[in-house]
Amino acid sequence: MGAVTAEEMRRIEEVAFRGGATPAGLMETAGRRLGLAMRRFFPIPGTAVAYLGKGHNAGDALIALRELRAAGWRIKVRAAFPAVEWAALTRAVLRSLGEVERLDGPLDPVELERPLVLIDGLVGIGARGPLRGNLAELAEEMNALRQQAGARIAAVDLPSGIDSDSGELFPGGVLADATFTIGVPKRGLLSSRAVNAVGVIILVPLSELPVPAVGDLGLISPQTFPAKGGPRPYEFHKGLAGRVNVLAGSSAYTGAAILAATGALRAGAGLVTLHLPQEIVARVSVGCPPEVIVRAYDTLDELVDTAGDAWVVGPGLGPLAEAETSALLRLLERGNIPCVVDADALNAVARAGAVTRLPAAHVITPHPGEFRRLAPDLDGSTRESAARAFADRTSPVLLLKGARTLVTAANQPLWCNSTGTPGMACGGQGDVLSGVIGALLASGSTALVAAARGAWLCGRASEIALSGRTLSEESLLPQDTLAHLGAAFLDWREQAR
Repeated sequence: MGAVTAEEMRRIEEVAFRGGATPAGLMETAGRRLGLAMRRFFPIPGTAVAYLGKGHNAGDALIALRELRAAGWRIKVRAAFPAVEWAALTRAVLRSLGEVERLDGPLDPVELERPLVLIDGLVGIGARGPLRGNLAELAEEMNALRQQAGARIAAVDLPSGIDSDSGELFPGGVLADATFTIGVPKRGLLSSRAVNAVGVIILVPLSELPVPAVGDLGLISPQTFPAKGGPRPYEFHKGLAGRVNVLAGSSAYTGAAILAATGALRAGAGLVTLHLPQEIVARVSVGCPPEVIVRAYDTLDELVDTAGDAWVVGPGLGPLAEAETSALLRLLERGNIPCVVDADALNAVARAGAVTRLPAAHVITPHPGEFRRLAPDLDGSTRESAARAFADRTSPVLLLKGARTLVTAANQPLWCNSTGTPGMACGGQGDVLSGVIGALLASGSTALVAAARGAWLCGRASEIALSGRTLSEESLLPQDTLAHLGAAFLDWREQAR
């Protein structure tokens, strides 16, 4: 499934209507599934307030309120216009909702049960330009409650005040924590310029709508990405799960080695072997899960021909001497075992100008600084254009880290991750990600699939860790992400996010 423009979405809906769908039927399905998706994303009931404009987005929001109320939420409505000015379908939905408190003035959050979720149903994808009048005032109110009272904003289809095609955020637009895009992802939501307004992206599927092909831009989610996560066959053993070798850690960065190896374990690797410099084996071993096999090496030359199903190379390695760099490059340039190349291994590749020598079976996982070292000539380009240009001239799969992680390769779409949280902005999350991707590679996934699913799973695990209201974005640690990877795998398998 690809991302679409507003005009393409309009044509998709027209095809559905010609096939027998009705506007009322689509609104009912969209609103009901929107409410269910919100219940899953916000699992602890609190107070939900729908901020409404005149159109069908407001109708979707009202139906979502009905589903939230059924799950124990307290619901309220804050409308920009009198109901007499609303679309006929939206008025009908309000009547069907029965008794619901309608706020005539600004929301006072002091006595409301938490969490407090504000549903942005002000405008739809057909809106253009900045919000005005009452719509602008309500958007300002929502943003203030998010900033000052801890409210979370859930946008219906797109945040109000953003261009659905380009991702441009107009002054005064809504800044959502989560955008529940209905039916098909909208192109503007996937733009790096929109990320602070869009937040995480949750697809609300509508089976009545014809599914467009991926094209050049796609969303990484279990409903849209061409990779399934079904259960293992019952007759399964650790050899089928794959053997992951991890080359990580140094005297200054022992934790990186443990996190990468644990990430591989938690993502299903059958055997994980952690290769460490002799001088840090004792220090690292005491902190490693007992399931990890720890082996010492004196020089990297010893590891070049090591057997296995996948390698994870780089987390916490630190700077390498010239001879060690040469041995590392020989290991990385082998094409018979797929490899995740991260952190200090990427820096070594950049210094040697060796990125074009890496095989297509590999995944490289730079953060923006490492990417600049790999491709200094692309500095100044947008993330999307830089990723595409880089992929076109190199062989490995590129996973470009960021608030909207991008995954692509030569002759492949640009895939944008839908999960994550600002709480992941701490040291060690990338080490976990490398281990997870390594395990997926070892189990037989292609490099593109392993990179995309790994990004989604780690982001989703972090979301789940925060959903219980015992952690905050500030307190989230990589260990919390690791602890919730199992739930993330289940969500992918069940298409529950």
